[in-house]
Amino acid sequence: MVGILVAVLILTGCSTVLLTGRRQLALVSDAEVLTLSDSSYRAFMATASVSKKTTQNAMVARVGTRITNAVAAYLQQEGKSDLINGYEWSFHLVVDTAVNAFCMPGGKIVVYEGLLPVAQSEAGLAVVIGHEVAHAIAKHSNERMSQQMATNMGLSMINAAIPQKNALLKTYGPTVLGLGAEYGIMLPYSRKQEYEADHLGLIFMAMAGYDPSEALTFWSRMAANSKTSTPEILSTHPSDENRIATLQRLLKEALTYYKK
Repeated sequence: MVGILVAVLILTGCSTVLLTGRRQLALVSDAEVLTLSDSSYRAFMATASVSKKTTQNAMVARVGTRITNAVAAYLQQEGKSDLINGYEWSFHLVVDTAVNAFCMPGGKIVVYEGLLPVAQSEAGLAVVIGHEVAHAIAKHSNERMSQQMATNMGLSMINAAIPQKNALLKTYGPTVLGLGAEYGIMLPYSRKQEYEADHLGLIFMAMAGYDPSEALTFWSRMAANSKTSTPEILSTHPSDENRIATLQRLLKEALTYYKK
């Protein structure tokens, strides 16, 4: 009975990602995700140090606004404005040497100062912000939460089916199953989302008038700046080499949206 319920939830709780058409799991409502996001964002900003670099702050806001306005115009044109209902875009530069940026569900984008030397220009920054906007538009946080819910339900069912008399399997089974879920499901899906955010991000920056070919040079700089060598199979992100090769394949499509 529980298995049937889980199957029904997974079959009915699906949505489609903009432009890519990929079907994704959506067991959590947008309202719930936005509420959690707002709380997490306020907690982060309460401890973060907002950058006092006026010129750089203005650039982050300018690039972010240009991209989100272009995306909003596209959604209105396609009759899909409801996709961003409840979103409130904002853009902040914070004092941190990490080469990083993130976008909370609902449109709160944070760029770390450490990213700017690698971005080097507005176009380079547009690669990152386009990618982060894509995560929000594709509702990847909702999908990750939904995956975790479905995975936990599945693991609980399998664990419950292990005979009590099999002490060894009962003791170590959940750990093995958990590792299998992480490396077989959760991490690959996370990489899939990263590739999808790259794909959509290219298109979004092109819609905003930024040359999407800049993504290739930006990620080449990121690769040169990278200090990690974690195998892709154990990472939530694509390897630099695979990411750049994929972007190269996607560039032709993105250029069809590019207007100088």
